[in-house]
Amino acid sequence: MASVLALCAAAAPLSAETLLPSPALTPSPTMNMNGVAGLIDMPTGEAMPDGEFTLGIGHFSGITRGTLSFQFLPWLGASFRYSETRDFNYAGYDTFYDRSFDLRLTPLREQGYWPSLTIGLQDLAGTGVFSGEYVALTKTVVPGLKVTGGLGWGRLGTGHDLGSPFGDRPGGFSGTGGKFEPDRWFRGPMSPFAGVEWQANDKLGFKAEYSSDAYVLESEQSDVFDRKSDWNFGAEYQASESIRLGAYYMYGSEFGLTFQLALNPKNPPNRNTTEPAPLPVVARPDPVSRPDAWSREWAQNPEAAVTLRDRLETVLAADGMHVEALSVTAETARLRLRNNRFDQEPQAIGRAARAMTRTLPASVETFEIEPVSRGLPAARVTFKRSDIEALENAPDGSNRLLAHTTIGETTDSVAEGTVWGEGLYPKFRWSLGPNALFSWFDPDQPVRADLNALLAAEYDLLPGLTFSGAVSKRIIGNLDSVKRESNSRLPHVRSDQAEYDKYGDPRIERLQVAWYRHPAEEIYTRVTFGYLEQMFGGISTEALWAPVGSRLAFGAELNWVKQRDFDGYFGFQDYDVVTGHVSAYYDIGSGYRAEIDVGRYLAGDWGTTLTLEREFANGWRVGAFATFTNVSSEDFGEGSFDKGITLTIPISWMLGQPTQQAYSTAIRPINRDGGARLGVTGRLYDTVRGMHEERLEQQWGKVWR
Repeated sequence: MASVLALCAAAAPLSAETLLPSPALTPSPTMNMNGVAGLIDMPTGEAMPDGEFTLGIGHFSGITRGTLSFQFLPWLGASFRYSETRDFNYAGYDTFYDRSFDLRLTPLREQGYWPSLTIGLQDLAGTGVFSGEYVALTKTVVPGLKVTGGLGWGRLGTGHDLGSPFGDRPGGFSGTGGKFEPDRWFRGPMSPFAGVEWQANDKLGFKAEYSSDAYVLESEQSDVFDRKSDWNFGAEYQASESIRLGAYYMYGSEFGLTFQLALNPKNPPNRNTTEPAPLPVVARPDPVSRPDAWSREWAQNPEAAVTLRDRLETVLAADGMHVEALSVTAETARLRLRNNRFDQEPQAIGRAARAMTRTLPASVETFEIEPVSRGLPAARVTFKRSDIEALENAPDGSNRLLAHTTIGETTDSVAEGTVWGEGLYPKFRWSLGPNALFSWFDPDQPVRADLNALLAAEYDLLPGLTFSGAVSKRIIGNLDSVKRESNSRLPHVRSDQAEYDKYGDPRIERLQVAWYRHPAEEIYTRVTFGYLEQMFGGISTEALWAPVGSRLAFGAELNWVKQRDFDGYFGFQDYDVVTGHVSAYYDIGSGYRAEIDVGRYLAGDWGTTLTLEREFANGWRVGAFATFTNVSSEDFGEGSFDKGITLTIPISWMLGQPTQQAYSTAIRPINRDGGARLGVTGRLYDTVRGMHEERLEQQWGKVWR
């Protein structure tokens, strides 16, 4: 049990703030032992609120399950589960560890006389040990009282047998897992389950259920526990707005516990922001009463641009921003803006526009702001100064300003007479901080971790040209204790991770030079050379076609890399490879993004990676990916193909103050060599897309903040 608890704590380390009590609670659908909407061990027909991210930990007898779930669409939820079963004696292990994915489709939510309906696939591509399917209906009878009834197959069809209406279920288990076997779904014996849930008040709830899982493997074919009854009973306590605790008496012989954590990106834990208020817009004087203030003679002064840059820099610097470059005429000012603080570009753009009203002469009517990332200006946002003055405090001012704003193309080139910001090139920056690394799902020890000190530095030589590096040293941890050796039939491009952890302390994480260009409208390029990641060094080149106003973008990447020595210093091993991909990116809208990458991977295999991601306006990102290559499932090994989930939580969401830092993690059921892609920092699409029209419009509500 301790292993699964540690794993789940590591996967969701940033949730302590949710322990704050809430005076009035309206809980979402509650979770079951499997960490999905449910009763005690059985599912319900409900779905979590759209966008909800949940962590569920359930334990009874020798069984512990930790589940991460996300309501990706209002009608589609997905879960990743890691379970531990003691005394199971399966596959040569006394304690059996298993990884599984679930999908839940909810085509009908409760409305009027209609119940909510969910169709679920449990462990749909695993070994089959815990796989099952179900159809569940849930209806609120009176406020606080809900009833559920459903039918189950597979694991959930081992109770009272109602026959096999859809045919027999193929027998046996899949040794390596990772294979979709739709011919098994909803086949074999079908069994009923049912239950009731009563929420007595804001804090206390009670549950009772009739289970359709006979636990044949655990109670009849092994000695995990003695199942004496089909019935389960329990009580749950809503400890806070996000945390719920449960205690149960299960199957006539066991006691169980659950911990349920629910986070929603739309509901930050710190709703009272502590960021300083923006400076007010300064309106220009009346041109009739103060015609001298509107004079254009200042524009004839050759030192005017330098003077205005210095004034603007002073105001911007107080907000953590800087003048990258500035050009001015009597009517127009074009600001190339470096934003080092705000994680939403419209907020930075809005504050820069306010600063321009306070520092530029009254004759300047048009503001053009070009946000910059890694030296790349990715869009030109054009305002009328009079609109900024008129709409600052107007009802629905952000949307009205957007209607008068133009978001257009730009390039590297600058207008004649442009002055560059002072002290930006060359510029040296460094940082020293902690860095946590994790190793997941080793049957010998499912969770290992290191806490490292990470020293990082960057040297900006010219706009778009940066030297950077990072060195790490272990402070405490046990990643170097992994004894399991790779049995991969492929080149060991990822499966020798344990060797790098054992011998690479301290190590050079990366040491590279990167050159970014925006040579023409819609076109971006990147060249990166050096020690690119922990395991590989070489040269990486990339080109991206990404129009500012288009949801569609295409990219191409070509790399030659050589495998680094295990000690993490300057040496290389004998293995080298040419890799590359062509990529298509599509912004589906409403925060959903799809990506397809086709090409050659580090082990020399060819294939395709499919990625689907949801991104919220505040920067939360949750995604899933799967890679299919010409490597057979037998050669790939356990898991059959590369897949996983990604999670990014902006620190500003938790702290309530602006910062560009974020906690990011990728969770793979197993890290094998097939479908492994080079890890390069600063790929072009993620560098520029936050400054393009679709993303700017999604976050535009922050423009006056």
